[in-house]
Amino acid sequence: MRLLSTPDPALSTAAPWLTVVGIGEDGLAGLGDAAKAAIAAAEHVFGGARHLELADAAIRGARHAWLSPFERSVEAVLAARGHPVVVLASGDPFFYGVGVTLSRRIKRAEMRVFPAPSAFSLAASRMGWALQDTACVSLHGRPLDLIRSHLHPGSRILALTSDSDGPAALAALLTESGFGASTFIVLEALGGARERVSHHRADQFSLADADMLNVCAVEVTAAEGARVLACTPGRDDSLFEHDGQITKREVRALTLSALAPRRGELLWDIGAGSGSIGIEWMLADPSLRAIAIEGHAERAARIRRNAKDFGVPGLAVIEGAAPQALAGLAAPDAVFIGGGGSEAGVMDAALAGLKPGGRLVANAVTTEMEAVLLAQHARLGGSLVRIDIARASPVGQMTGWRPAMPVTQWSWVKPAKHIEDKE
Repeated sequence: MRLLSTPDPALSTAAPWLTVVGIGEDGLAGLGDAAKAAIAAAEHVFGGARHLELADAAIRGARHAWLSPFERSVEAVLAARGHPVVVLASGDPFFYGVGVTLSRRIKRAEMRVFPAPSAFSLAASRMGWALQDTACVSLHGRPLDLIRSHLHPGSRILALTSDSDGPAALAALLTESGFGASTFIVLEALGGARERVSHHRADQFSLADADMLNVCAVEVTAAEGARVLACTPGRDDSLFEHDGQITKREVRALTLSALAPRRGELLWDIGAGSGSIGIEWMLADPSLRAIAIEGHAERAARIRRNAKDFGVPGLAVIEGAAPQALAGLAAPDAVFIGGGGSEAGVMDAALAGLKPGGRLVANAVTTEMEAVLLAQHARLGGSLVRIDIARASPVGQMTGWRPAMPVTQWSWVKPAKHIEDKE
């Protein structure tokens, strides 16, 4: 029996006007006949200066090198709609590539794509590494700190850097974080005549003339005391720089569980202190975003340093006091209130700002904040939990339990239609 389905109009067989061609360091020799024919037939060919040089012999139409800022070139491509246009890209255009950018503005039915192997695919083939078991991290135009969460003993990482200085900077980061003994391989200009592969140890790296096009392959070795970031929430408090204003690791783990991060979501961390909740929220998945709201300038600066050291430099920090600092922020999918929740207007602003279906979690260690949470629980429902933690510590020459301050935690999910008062 044959199953019939409604055709997707986005997959129309109408001839597209835009062709995106992935090209490698071997230039035209690595392209199929269809890709070369598209280049030759194009009225306009866009690409980086290197791409245009690699495809030079096939180009018949007008050449357009990428402009700065790049959005100007995107507008130029769109202005040529209806005419045969080719965009040349490095490797796979849909793996951290220009194809992703163009697809935000151009429908699938208007383009066809001829991908080439990505730099990661080429590097994995040279190393003999299973790509599905290797962390592939693009540091091209992005902070090197993004690699930090991948630094686990025995891990294999392929990191695409921005330029010839990238390998040395990455080796220095590994060394200062306690991973200097890691095997560090630089793969340059893969797939072309200038291809070169060199082996190093991170803390002895001395390559002075790395090619602009390079991928670094790292086999991670950790020294004792290396900064290894665990995969689960509740990382050790000692990893955070803080002044005592930090959600302790056990409570933090329970708080992240209650916040229940989901892919692509945004968190408001109100009264962020050290930033530990927002940081661990973002570590749960690369798609997650967070805004830390902190009224103390010194703590706000500390949050930024912690975010860098935990490999989530994209954590946004708003220096200001809630509720005023919440005005104009993108609506969150989840809110955590760890400090200042008993101040006038903070809870109301958080409840109002939260998206329908979003989660709010608030922790209290003071009686004033606990009274706020008890009142909200009585009014709106949700879950109320008391968290008591005790730690073993010396008592003279013996050992006893020292209780930490108990924490009252209120968790609530905003209904699709917010009901102001329970009936």
